[in-house]
Amino acid sequence: MDILTRQSFQSLMVKNAGQCVSIYMPTHRGGAQTREDVIRLKNLLRQAEEHLAQNGVRAPEAKELVEPARKLLEDKPFWQYMGDGLALFLAPKDLRYYRLPLRFEELVVVTTHWHVKPLLPLLTEDGRFCLLTLSKKAVRLLSCTRHHWREVELRDVPKSLGEFLRFDVPEKHLQFHAGGATRGQAVAAGRGGGPDEALEKNKVLEYFRQLDNGVCRLLNGQRAPLVLAGVQYLRGIYREANHYAPLMEEGIDGNPDGRSDEELHNLAWRIVEPHFLKARDDAAAQFRQLAGTERASKDLRKIVPAAYQGRVGLLLVGAGAQCWGLFQPGSDLVELHPDERPGDQELLDFAATHALLHGGAVYAVGPDHLPDDSPVAAVFRH
Repeated sequence: MDILTRQSFQSLMVKNAGQCVSIYMPTHRGGAQTREDVIRLKNLLRQAEEHLAQNGVRAPEAKELVEPARKLLEDKPFWQYMGDGLALFLAPKDLRYYRLPLRFEELVVVTTHWHVKPLLPLLTEDGRFCLLTLSKKAVRLLSCTRHHWREVELRDVPKSLGEFLRFDVPEKHLQFHAGGATRGQAVAAGRGGGPDEALEKNKVLEYFRQLDNGVCRLLNGQRAPLVLAGVQYLRGIYREANHYAPLMEEGIDGNPDGRSDEELHNLAWRIVEPHFLKARDDAAAQFRQLAGTERASKDLRKIVPAAYQGRVGLLLVGAGAQCWGLFQPGSDLVELHPDERPGDQELLDFAATHALLHGGAVYAVGPDHLPDDSPVAAVFRH
């Protein structure tokens, strides 16, 4: 699979010369069903050529534009590394694709910009969190979303607790529990908490303070929740050292060294998912509270220019909705069309991407989080 970074997302916003083709489709991770995926892409490329013809592109030029994607149909290694969905982008002399852990509905869009709204669940704050594993053997920081994860290098921090302690501490000495103790008062399991244990705890605390400094430098300015994975004793000491505000109260218990990254990611997601659901619900509640005032709107004619100008702080968009039309930045004029016309933009996509690029919070939501008569809702900055 491929990783879609915010930088990659921003590069998809750059306007190309000529028509842009965006294709989304579900895929399978292996087996005989990948043959069905090849046929599906072949059909979608045919649809893309038809859309290009409707937009006034001559047949030879349309064929030349989609040809790089047609070559993928015979590229066996390409189909061996599929995720749950494929996002493919074509423009004159430009081909980009992302095999992603997100299942898409079949979609072909041809316009003057690449269509990126289906990618929002991978990029918005609705699903971005961090996981810090703590053990004697190693400490690791994973940057995660709902669907994928990657390890982030911790610089200028000792790579493991054992390395920092500089002597062999038997693993059983780190099998402590916090019991009912308050913050910073963890007690050794089955031991009396004497001078040796106090010295050991102080050394662990010293190391975790250095680790906390490194984590805070990396996550500076972020609001992503942080989940700890480790035995309860170590998690308790790290909390005493922690200065990163969005640290989750609940953690993953037990030594993380014996678990795969996938298992740790899934356990962490169970912890943070209620947090994100609440954030989404709070966003909808904030709109309802401000509805009818100048601070909020469900009118796409007002939202599109505000997003373009960086005035949208919060945006809710219908996950599967589309609104076609034209936007003229010079006059802030928005023209809505009941159906797609040649040269149109998908305006929900336009509003969402520009809100994101200006630091707004964007949520792709179902109709229960939107006004009854609109596929979009926005809260404006002061």
